[in-house]
Amino acid sequence: MNMPVKKSPVINPFGVISSSYYEQPLRLDLQTLRKRKSNKSKPPFSITKEFILRFNQTKNPKEKEELLDLARKNILRFKRKLGLSTLGTGKHVHLPTAWTEITYLAQCKGEIQDEALNMLYISMDHASFDYDHLPALFFLAESVLYRLCCDAFLKTYLYTVEIKLTKIGSLIFLRLFIYFLYGHLENFKQHLLRLQQYLYALSFSGDSYYKYPNIFSNVQIILKTMEIIYEREFLPGSFSSPVANEKQYENIDSDMEGYEINNLLWHCVAAWVCVQKKSPQLNKVLEHLIFHKTQLQTKCWIDSALALLVLAEAAKLNMACLKTLMDLMRDFLLSIMAVQNQKEKCEVDDFSWAWNIVYIYITILAETCLYAAISKLRKTAFVGFCDCRSSEKDILPLDKSEEQPELRNTSILGLLNYFSSKMSDNCDQVIWIGYYGIVYNLVKMSWELRGDEEQDGLRNLIWQTLQKIKDHEKDGRIRNAVNTAKAELNDPMDPFTSYSTKVSSNAGDEVFSKYIGWRIANALSKLFFPSTNAYVLPSKKPLIKRDGMKHLYKKQDCMKKRVVHFTVRKHPSVSELPMFPYPDFFTKGDEELTRIIDHHWQEELKIRQKEDVICEAKEREDKKLEEKNHFMEIMKRREEKLHKKTKPYELPPRIEVIALEKKMTSPN
Repeated sequence: MNMPVKKSPVINPFGVISSSYYEQPLRLDLQTLRKRKSNKSKPPFSITKEFILRFNQTKNPKEKEELLDLARKNILRFKRKLGLSTLGTGKHVHLPTAWTEITYLAQCKGEIQDEALNMLYISMDHASFDYDHLPALFFLAESVLYRLCCDAFLKTYLYTVEIKLTKIGSLIFLRLFIYFLYGHLENFKQHLLRLQQYLYALSFSGDSYYKYPNIFSNVQIILKTMEIIYEREFLPGSFSSPVANEKQYENIDSDMEGYEINNLLWHCVAAWVCVQKKSPQLNKVLEHLIFHKTQLQTKCWIDSALALLVLAEAAKLNMACLKTLMDLMRDFLLSIMAVQNQKEKCEVDDFSWAWNIVYIYITILAETCLYAAISKLRKTAFVGFCDCRSSEKDILPLDKSEEQPELRNTSILGLLNYFSSKMSDNCDQVIWIGYYGIVYNLVKMSWELRGDEEQDGLRNLIWQTLQKIKDHEKDGRIRNAVNTAKAELNDPMDPFTSYSTKVSSNAGDEVFSKYIGWRIANALSKLFFPSTNAYVLPSKKPLIKRDGMKHLYKKQDCMKKRVVHFTVRKHPSVSELPMFPYPDFFTKGDEELTRIIDHHWQEELKIRQKEDVICEAKEREDKKLEEKNHFMEIMKRREEKLHKKTKPYELPPRIEVIALEKKMTSPN
């Protein structure tokens, strides 16, 4: 399947999708609404296919204004039903219904579409996890994939709606992945099969979105999460031949081997739990976490992305976690770049996926700069741990003739200096995508901080950095990052000169994810550290009658076998939970080897201490002997010159003193 390559970003409205896609009957049409309005009764607003078509096709100004007024009233109703001001909680909130209706409303062109998608993105960011949400989530997933594959790919230019759809899609599929870890997707295999054809088409989007890593990263999250789910729920290679495998899926046993959780992800969740509970075990957990840093280089990078996401939530509250997060990325980048340098010499592992980890890290680091709990954390995430910042030159050394800086830290400015110094036409993919991601997020950060007087210092520093990039950077890929960010923000003003203007009316629109990391960390902590008092995702509702309860219990037992590979024993309280998983054979072997090494190391330390004591004693004796010889030499020289054997600080004998006194007092 050949997809057209998009050429340049442009701000345009997105077309309405085919009405044949939604064949569910809707409640009310426009005429019914008018009748109820004429009867002076409060109309129960709803969006119909006829309303959407008339809204997009009408040319009558009066009718257009009337339809726009109806759409705005629905926007207000959906804001309340989505609970945008209460993080999706409250008696008036019903997320599945609101998600479905807002998806219909998002087909209306213009400002209504933009606001509907913004509301959907905010809700996907902060909504809690609930099993009852799954049917609506699959509906949203299918709607997003349909619009991307059957409409967006046919356009020559990049549309702002594509950016928003991929952002919403990445959040939807991250949520589905968490439900998958809980084992809640067993009863939704038909829904998964309906997504297969769209995922197969989406897998060919590389040529279209390669120039836009902000979009391509979201697409890769969608594809990678579903690849893992399909491999566990159905068969490996589900995207390769959807038609050929369709019949084989019917005979697949649902009791399959569970998904093995990455140790790095486990320890990141443990660190987040320690920060939340202010546990003194945090330092030990972080030490174990660093021990598993090489798992960040695994090809199955979704676990690594979730680990960074969870650890970043802990880093927003704790400086030690922030340092660990930055050290992880520093080791990862140095390892990846070392491997890239060895490509020409010998065969090495393929790290073509590594840019996903780098881009995700830059995004969550930008969120840390904006939303960390205290200013010191925000400053450290942006500047780094080095306090020796001085001149404007440190902001961005773009002089390629100078010596290229080393990767001292992985803060925003540290990565900016490192990536910008290595930019070239033939540079590695990680370099230019990392540079692109920093510039792209800097533009969004500057827009997010407009009107915030408390963070004038950070905003000014971002502005200076962007100004220097604008003046010196000639690479088209990096300039494209600025244009794409402006298009996503729907801001026609130049981000370098728009600080004197007032904040626009849609300044409340979220451009970063504020809560999804916290929601995922909370859900994973209750999966990895269950207890009698902890709240977990609601159990599945039975899909059969009460007379089939035995079969239901059997299916639930199968579900329990396939969730994750590690188990946590039941404890009377959360405080007694261990901070490390139950060790397997290899882990025990590693621990035994560690103990042996520690024993020999302690013996070696004792030997070295004894040798140091002997050396110090010998040095003291040598020093005393040297001082004695020096004194003897001084006395010898004194005797030769003064013909006296007394020491310089000694008085003459008492007899000589008495004789001298008599001589001085005699009359002669």
